[in-house]
Amino acid sequence: MTRILHHLKRAAGVLVGCLLLNQCATGPTSSGASASQISADSHSALRDLYRTNPKARQLGNHAKGILIFPSIAKGGFVVGGMGGNGALIRPDGSIHDYYQTGGLSYGLQAGVQKYGYALFLMDREAFANINRAEGWEVGSSPSLVVVDKGVAGSLSTTTIDKGTYAFFFNQSGLMGGLGLQGTKITRIHPGR
Repeated sequence: MTRILHHLKRAAGVLVGCLLLNQCATGPTSSGASASQISADSHSALRDLYRTNPKARQLGNHAKGILIFPSIAKGGFVVGGMGGNGALIRPDGSIHDYYQTGGLSYGLQAGVQKYGYALFLMDREAFANINRAEGWEVGSSPSLVVVDKGVAGSLSTTTIDKGTYAFFFNQSGLMGGLGLQGTKITRIHPGR
């Protein structure tokens, strides 16, 4: 009986932590990171992604904008949460706006993980999606393509003119699966 109570307390603690993480990631303000820090981290992450993935650079050369989240924290035990800050980088390298990504998940899951992801916005419609009034629920976009090794092999300049392409990078930790279903992106206004 004591052991069951111990496990229930631990699960409740993880649940509360995940809910707090999600609240930080989906609120209208940043979770304490400055605009200059988010900018520096975003530019650095994009340079690293280009260095390790030539297809990402190819997409970047044609994108209307790149929404990059350099460090996402994800954790959970049955109920999980994820969140992090990022920036919208224009083709000229300037930062347009700042965003947070966040989400909740439930199911058979346990663990903690860190990773980053970049969304290559290839057309005006994809670009407009990110500033919808209530935020953008990424997994609901029919034109979102997660680029893995199979998809990367079929990318060419004639197939990348529309939609949104997602690249995951810098994965570490122990938690099964990466996805964007149920992820919400909201514009934030961090301090300088």
